[in-house]
Amino acid sequence: MATMEKVPMLPTGHAALIVQLRNLKEVERPAVVEAIEEARAHGDLSENAEYHAAKERQGQIEAQVIELEDMLARAIVIDPKTLSGDKAVFGATVHLLDEDDKPVTYQIVGQHEADVKASRISFSSPLGKALIGRRIGDEVEVHTPSGDKYYAIERVEFI
Repeated sequence: MATMEKVPMLPTGHAALIVQLRNLKEVERPAVVEAIEEARAHGDLSENAEYHAAKERQGQIEAQVIELEDMLARAIVIDPKTLSGDKAVFGATVHLLDEDDKPVTYQIVGQHEADVKASRISFSSPLGKALIGRRIGDEVEVHTPSGDKYYAIERVEFI
C-alpha cells in the first residue's frame, strides 16, 4: 500500500490553492465547455481547430483540478506564527550572511509557494534542505549547479 506524502504549506499558500481551484471549477471549466459547444456548432469536428484547442484546454483544466484537489487533501497547513526557537524549520524566516558577509534572508516554504524573487525558497531546494534543522550560528554549505556556496545563520524568525 502506497503512503500518501503530506504536503506542508503556509496558510497563505493553502488559501491561494483554494482560490485557484475555485477559479478552475467555477470560471475556466464552464468557459471551456461553452467553447466546445460553440465549436461543435460549426460542423465537421475533424478539421475544427477551435474544437480541438478547446478539448485540449479541457484536459489541462481537469488535470489541474485533480492535482490541486490531491495537494489540498494531503496538505498540512503550518502557521509560522505558532512556532518558536532558534532552529530553521518549515515556515521560518532565516537571516543569513553569505561568504562575502552580505546579508540575505529567505523564508522556507512549500514547493508550490517558492518564489526566489520574493525570498521564499522551497524546503526541498538545495538551500532549503541545507538549512532545515540548523541553528543560529551554524555554518551551512550548499552544493548548487553553479558551485558550492557558504552561509552563516544569523537569526531565525517566525513571522
